[in-house]
Amino acid sequence: MRLLIKQRVFSWTDTYDVYDENENAKYFVKAEFFTLGHQIHVYDRNKNEVGGIYQRLLTFLPAFEVKMGDRTVGEIQKKFALFTPKYEIDYCGWRVEGDFLGWDYDVYDGCCVTAHISKQLFRWGDTYVIDFQNPQDELLCLLLVIAIDAANCSND
Repeated sequence: MRLLIKQRVFSWTDTYDVYDENENAKYFVKAEFFTLGHQIHVYDRNKNEVGGIYQRLLTFLPAFEVKMGDRTVGEIQKKFALFTPKYEIDYCGWRVEGDFLGWDYDVYDGCCVTAHISKQLFRWGDTYVIDFQNPQDELLCLLLVIAIDAANCSND
């Protein structure tokens, strides 16, 4: 299964449209404009909020909580590294390996690949692809990718 995350080019905040493999609208992602730290909300086609990413304030390096409804499903914290970004991820028992800046990384559950994230080239605006195996992991994978993107873009 596959999700395409397309960034809206002319927007004041981080705004993404998310499509399934047949280019049908699936989710909408929008960051709040006037907030301390990143606050990003994920909505389904019916405009119901299905998840969110919230930056924890007063931390040395960026840290984010990922929520589905009122339930925290994971945390991501950027680690100090000189050349490539590194993260401490406490998220569903998953681990993430690969090139975060090049948008080419894998998500593992134990020894099995849960998802592969890549960036499509030669598109108007940034387009990211999430290939995942289990349909039940769709929203969890999307929230993880958006949280990693927020950590990469954070200027804290």
